[in-house]
Amino acid sequence: MTKTLLAAASLLALTACGTTPTSIVQQPTTARPLTMAQMQAPTNGAIFQAQSYRPHFEDRRARQVGDVLNLVITEKTAAVKAGATSGSKSGSLAFATPGPLVGNLGANVSTSGSSKFADADNQSASNTFTGNMGVTVVEVLANGNLIVAGEKQIAMNKGTEFIRFSGMVNPDSIAAGNTVLSTAVADARVEYRTNSKIDRAEMNSMVSRFFLSLLPF
Repeated sequence: MTKTLLAAASLLALTACGTTPTSIVQQPTTARPLTMAQMQAPTNGAIFQAQSYRPHFEDRRARQVGDVLNLVITEKTAAVKAGATSGSKSGSLAFATPGPLVGNLGANVSTSGSSKFADADNQSASNTFTGNMGVTVVEVLANGNLIVAGEKQIAMNKGTEFIRFSGMVNPDSIAAGNTVLSTAVADARVEYRTNSKIDRAEMNSMVSRFFLSLLPF
């Protein structure tokens, strides 16, 4: 039993040291361009092939797997919720006293009672997420829409910041400079998470509570 607990403690400690935040972004977050062998083989024998054609005099917007798109993250949300409830109840009772008890209670006896209840709740939440990052086209759908995804990792002072994104882009939404706003992306999933000393401290705290619950003292 002791060896099992020690092995579990070691495993959890190693896990805490290398904690990687979970992700809501669709994987993978990058893709390499297709090779000529992966593209549809030409059948007309001509020099011009639509699969690999790129005009020299047009804006080189992302439209093939492996192309890079400049994403402008402009997420801002706000929500407000308010509610209130109230209730009241009252009642009264009166009756005549039987003859033998009139001397002690009087001719009539009455009683009344009331109760009131009131509750109110107000909640508000808002967040703002702005920034720029490059995303890669990982799939081209039959209708021409692009599935894009990307990840950026920033290591600072023994901690790592993870910025991830995935979604579907309409090529018509791509602006000059090969940029697209995150607000124009369908099925967008944006996340910002960290792997820092604070996260490891939280993990170690959970591990400590687990083993303390098993100790006999």
